[in-house]
Amino acid sequence: MTQDNEQHDAPSSLFSTLEDDRAKKLNNLIARAMRLLGQRDHGEAELRRKLLTPPQPFSRPSSYKARQNPDARRQATPKEPEEICPDQVEQVIAYCYEHHWLDDAKFAERYIAGRSNRGLGAQRIRSELTQKGVDKEVITEALENCEVDWCTKAYELATHKFGQPLPTEWKEKSKVLRYLLYRGFFQEEIQSIYRDFED
Repeated sequence: MTQDNEQHDAPSSLFSTLEDDRAKKLNNLIARAMRLLGQRDHGEAELRRKLLTPPQPFSRPSSYKARQNPDARRQATPKEPEEICPDQVEQVIAYCYEHHWLDDAKFAERYIAGRSNRGLGAQRIRSELTQKGVDKEVITEALENCEVDWCTKAYELATHKFGQPLPTEWKEKSKVLRYLLYRGFFQEEIQSIYRDFED
């Protein structure tokens, strides 16, 4: 009788295998999130998108002998990517927030600082952050609180590209205008380089 009770109390091997498999997948997702966040900052939406995309299994390049042998080619079947559970991705996102690895406001601040140092204007940076899934209010607040002088950035970029003094002839001036618009500066900032930085 005690043997029957012990058998009923013990979890079935199928159940424990399913739990172990679920825990393993969750740990793999956390490790993947840590790798992605270790490479560079990510916003929540961008990290979620990357975690929901199954990683491509690694396959070794075929050697010369394997390429010459058609039987070896037929035997090599590519592995199917593992299925990712959206609930587990949400758990990983929550785990990242809990450990302060993920913060859209800080991500936006650092992204603005990095991209402005590479010569991009607020308009282009706003567009890039929107594409990365950062909330518009977070972007607006980060741009308002950043200490970047966009007019000075536009002037430095224009003088670096076109030399000093800046061209005043309409044809050359329009090249400066198009260049700075492409880099994401607003019309007022571009006009200020001629108005406010004249010697």
